[in-house]
Amino acid sequence: MTYLESARNLYARAADAPEPALCCTTSPLWALPGLDVPAAMLEMNYGCGTTVHPRDLAGEPRVLYLGVGGGLELLQFAYFCRRPGAVIGVDPVETMRRACARNLAQAEPRNPWFRREFVDLRDGDALALPLEDGSADVVAQNCLFNIFRDEDLRRALAEARRVLRPHGTLVLSDPVAPEPLPEHLAEDEILRARCLSGAIPWDQYVERLAEAGFGTVEVRARRPYRVLDPARYGVERPLLLESVEVAAVNDPVPADGPCVFTGRTAVWFGTDETYDDGAGHVLTRDLPLAVCDKTAATLAALGRADLLVTESTWFHDGGGCC
Repeated sequence: MTYLESARNLYARAADAPEPALCCTTSPLWALPGLDVPAAMLEMNYGCGTTVHPRDLAGEPRVLYLGVGGGLELLQFAYFCRRPGAVIGVDPVETMRRACARNLAQAEPRNPWFRREFVDLRDGDALALPLEDGSADVVAQNCLFNIFRDEDLRRALAEARRVLRPHGTLVLSDPVAPEPLPEHLAEDEILRARCLSGAIPWDQYVERLAEAGFGTVEVRARRPYRVLDPARYGVERPLLLESVEVAAVNDPVPADGPCVFTGRTAVWFGTDETYDDGAGHVLTRDLPLAVCDKTAATLAALGRADLLVTESTWFHDGGGCC
């Protein structure tokens, strides 16, 4: 049995008997006006954050969601995309698709705005997506890609980019680790399926996105997720895993690497109304400008007394230097 088969078996069982301790079923729910979520969806909220961000959903986007779970985020996406087939959910586990369909059927009478036809559930795999090239505006996955080993992670990211239109967005929520995890954890199929031992360091996470061709990476949240302690996991010291919410944009990767926004800003407070760094960045006096990490490092290295560059907040809400 492969590690992916082990993961699918685990989630097939979780579809029939929800597991409160699996992933982050206790994550707080988005409260949206007129959204009434069935209890069964909440019990099957197998994610480690959220991938539903209204600013990704302007106009009439086509959304592809990978790993349907109980249908919570499918319903939330449908809240913003109220038309037939606007949201596509792909999952290789038939039991999970059936449970998700039941939950969506329960949601329909509770939500006057919702029609079951808004969500198209399909048998499919993140490693071979059943969509045409450039046919989705948003691709989202919540605590799925961290299950993959490195070769399959690269393949899943390449598939996500393949089906995205130019400038489309891949929205991810995954655990990341402070350092490479010990081999005995990384090779544990059950811990990997439970989103504990497949986490990779943040820098490597960004590297994989850039290798797949995503030129802009925005961090929208970073928060504590789980602690791997010595007694239960055989590590030398407690390791804090964190969950990150990331938007990776299908833009060309610049020659000097992707533009990664981690919530850093630059503030000019000199005597002139503006400051031009000569590299395409013009700062208006006293107005913070969101800058990518590359630009932040370049500006900080200038050592100017009239230019302040902040540290990462791990929260970026759009706009910026690039």
